[in-house]
Amino acid sequence: MKSRLHAHVGTLRQLEILLAVHDQGSINRAAKALYLTQPTVSMQMKKLSEAIGMPLYNISHRQLVFTDEGLELVKTAVEVLDSFDRLDRSLNSMRELQSGTLRLAVVNTSQYFIPHLLGPFCERYPGIDIQLKVGNRQQTVERLKQGVEDFFVFSHPPQDMDTETIEFVDNPLVAIAPEDHPLAKRKRLKITDLLDEPFLMREQGSGTRHAIEEFMRRHKVQLNIKMTIDSNEAIKHSVMSKLGISILSAHTLTYGGQSGLVKLPVKELPIDSHWFFVWAKSKRRTVIASEFLSYVEEEGKDVLQAELAKHLNSPKA
Repeated sequence: MKSRLHAHVGTLRQLEILLAVHDQGSINRAAKALYLTQPTVSMQMKKLSEAIGMPLYNISHRQLVFTDEGLELVKTAVEVLDSFDRLDRSLNSMRELQSGTLRLAVVNTSQYFIPHLLGPFCERYPGIDIQLKVGNRQQTVERLKQGVEDFFVFSHPPQDMDTETIEFVDNPLVAIAPEDHPLAKRKRLKITDLLDEPFLMREQGSGTRHAIEEFMRRHKVQLNIKMTIDSNEAIKHSVMSKLGISILSAHTLTYGGQSGLVKLPVKELPIDSHWFFVWAKSKRRTVIASEFLSYVEEEGKDVLQAELAKHLNSPKA
């Protein structure tokens, strides 16, 4: 059976009084040091003694002498109060954003720009730690269900969960091809011009694939899928190797672009989508998380949007 002593020992204030009595060597001096009355100190010591069922001290020749049991309680009181002192310092540090951890879970494609969002924030608050989990959409949805991270980044947030969401940057999906591809030489294309080309598609569970499939369904067309690949980088290199064309987020090109690729001037593209920060309503937001969200809304999203606009105005991928 587990001990329930902690339920009877008393309040932190009683432990503080105990240490004062031990350090001052008398009830009277402890009362003066704590600005309490002598009867109050005596009463609290009596309650502690009754709680452990043993005397805390004896009076010998008008001297207060702690028993072995009383000394053991003094030792524990020091440890407990030291722990709360460390907790207080830690919380103060967190309130001042000198320490603590920001936890993010993001879908694969967002890994290209999230570091550029985190960089200035970490420079401003160098004492904080970042934990970043990267996965496809389905994996990130599962992490949202677990509720460990502070924020989650999706291009298509789940609709069947109790969450809060903010849109923070555009996520246009563009068609890409090798620089010397026949389609790259044309100034105007339609989506139907892509249908006979071998197409490289992201895997099931990917937000990019979800957006492409919805787009094709609306336009009542079907792509000639040659390969399914679970990595944006692998898709870009496969396009460069002339294995096919693809549609990817412009962010994969803005921050991880490769020479040898071009955006195709397709009339119906880009596919219009957005990036969202998502968090569970039930999760209490930390001071760090609140500060980061304010940073994203007030500064971060404008920086990312400006970088994206510069890239979209360039024909090179």
